[in-house]
Amino acid sequence: MTPVLSKLIPILGVLVLIAAVVLPMSPLLAGICLLTLMGTVVCAVHHAEVVAHRVGEPFGTLVLALAVTIIEVALIVSIMLSGGPETASVPRDTVFSAIMIICNGLIGLCLLIGGVRHHQQSFNIGGANAALATLIALTTLSLVLPSFTTSSAGLTYSTSQLSFAAIASLVLWGTFVFVQTIRHRDYFLPVSGTADENVHAAPPTNRLAWVSFGFLLMGLTVVVGLAKMLSPSIEATVVSVGAPQATIGVLIAVLVLLPETWAAVRAAMANRLQTSLNLALGSALASIGLTIPAVALTSLLLGTPLQLGLQAKDLVLLTLTFLVTSITLVTGRTSVMQGAIHIVIFAAFLFLTLIP
Repeated sequence: MTPVLSKLIPILGVLVLIAAVVLPMSPLLAGICLLTLMGTVVCAVHHAEVVAHRVGEPFGTLVLALAVTIIEVALIVSIMLSGGPETASVPRDTVFSAIMIICNGLIGLCLLIGGVRHHQQSFNIGGANAALATLIALTTLSLVLPSFTTSSAGLTYSTSQLSFAAIASLVLWGTFVFVQTIRHRDYFLPVSGTADENVHAAPPTNRLAWVSFGFLLMGLTVVVGLAKMLSPSIEATVVSVGAPQATIGVLIAVLVLLPETWAAVRAAMANRLQTSLNLALGSALASIGLTIPAVALTSLLLGTPLQLGLQAKDLVLLTLTFLVTSITLVTGRTSVMQGAIHIVIFAAFLFLTLIP
């Protein structure tokens, strides 16, 4: 992508987003929004790669994961504040969908494409296992335990339990970031002998990196904004075909995760599976580690209802996902077999969302 085009499309995206806010949504405008969203995703990934090349791994992947997650959290909180009691399960559905999309769809796609192209790929076991262990603990404390506690009715936490879960999420996520970027940064670097086209390329200047960072934030804002503007059209389509309400959350989560998906797949194609896993697992950790404290604080301060516990079907899918992912990451090497397994689990998640 040319430098001019990578800056022009996000600016065009801002104009399209303003038009979507001001004008009534029509099929033509919805089509323009969708095309602009996809183009902005490609630009956002380009600018993220410029920043990543400047700051190096794993800081580069952390930048993209954090930027997307912070905007996603703002979107969820805004829905909670404006939607009323019927949005009590929106944070849970969004986080659960993100975990299933990342751990099965995104990782499965990277392993499948990378396996087809390079037969076998390697990654650092220490970093992957640390990320997965943190993700399992975060998910269990936030989404699984509320289904079994007895201090409050239904799939909810009591006030003290919710406060503990929020603090625990921040502590675990903060500790992971410290380990990833400072204490054990080498755990998250590519293994020796892995190809990386950036090794021999001159890093961009500080000025170019800051410009790309600004356009990255602009692009991600446009992506999430257009996803939100398209959500009523998506909802109308879902209703017209008779699909369950949960389908809406999955579709919006897919749109929001497009930048990370595209970046991770590109890295896997370039035989940089470590970068793909840093993006995927880092995004899942940031999604739950920042979302739960934010929605918990909103619920506690404003008294809005919050339903975090998963239903039985989702608990089974979550258990299967973590079990298979643990096996996938145990050897430090992957092939198309692991990718196919994750893709099938992701297909089961989508199928059971449509036909619960």
